[in-house]
Amino acid sequence: MNGDLTNPLGTSVTQLLTDWTVEVTPGAAKKVDDFRNHLKLGTEVYIPYLPGSKFEDTIATAEKLKSEGMNPVPHLAARSIPSELWLKRNLETMKGHVGLNHVLLIAGDIDTPVGEFCDTIQILDTGLFERIEIPNIGVAGHPEGIPDIPEEEIQKALRRKNEYAKKTGSNVYITTQFVFEAEPVIDWERRIRMDGNELPIRIGIPGIATIKTLLSHARACGVGPSIKFLTKQARSVAKLMQPSSPDALILDLSRQRLNQDSLIRGVHVYPFGGLTKSAAWFSAVSNNDFTIDFGRNRMTL
Repeated sequence: MNGDLTNPLGTSVTQLLTDWTVEVTPGAAKKVDDFRNHLKLGTEVYIPYLPGSKFEDTIATAEKLKSEGMNPVPHLAARSIPSELWLKRNLETMKGHVGLNHVLLIAGDIDTPVGEFCDTIQILDTGLFERIEIPNIGVAGHPEGIPDIPEEEIQKALRRKNEYAKKTGSNVYITTQFVFEAEPVIDWERRIRMDGNELPIRIGIPGIATIKTLLSHARACGVGPSIKFLTKQARSVAKLMQPSSPDALILDLSRQRLNQDSLIRGVHVYPFGGLTKSAAWFSAVSNNDFTIDFGRNRMTL
């Protein structure tokens, strides 16, 4: 039975999951026979740039995604970019090869920059995205904060990104790190909106994975509050090994979207190596092939 789309919450769920995005590493992409077997045509697929990897792998992955009907969105890690000339050449290469029109900017996870860039503001200030005509620019959002960076600095950087969007007319938006519960991210969205943020937001959602796998990724990425939340869910070894789906999180975020002031516009899926299962689940939900039990605050396929 399909979800009750006459219910405002059901409508909000559908709207939240319309055009959901996903990411895949170059290594994982090589194992995908054909992305058309898992994702609808035109899906925006992000390509993470891991420290120590080769950007040629990013370009090759973008070419595979484009040839199979997807819209590639490469990560550009500021601290891993050797120079402005390097950035220009690679952006022009991807513009020519795949019609690049969309990137995600992050600072990167290395302590010492390899070149002249330390943060995403410096990349934006090059003016390359306007000159090469790349209008869609994602920037990172951190509802749980960033270790060793004061909150005031994070707020200042977000104001600068808002100013850039207004100045250039670029479609700048925020994609967050993955979260496991809604309350902290809802509070964060309200807080940055009150501070002047006008950029739309995609919330990072974990794909279908065991709680053990989710805990491993949470620890690796330093998302402290999420670790506490997940630990409460893992009350036994059996529970640790059971697949987990983000039903309650999606419902809570959808409920928040009923607040017309909210800037939460969609979700970005982190499959954690399980693209097939995650893609099947999110595709089914976004196509209304699911049942929502509003009374018990849960959703099941």
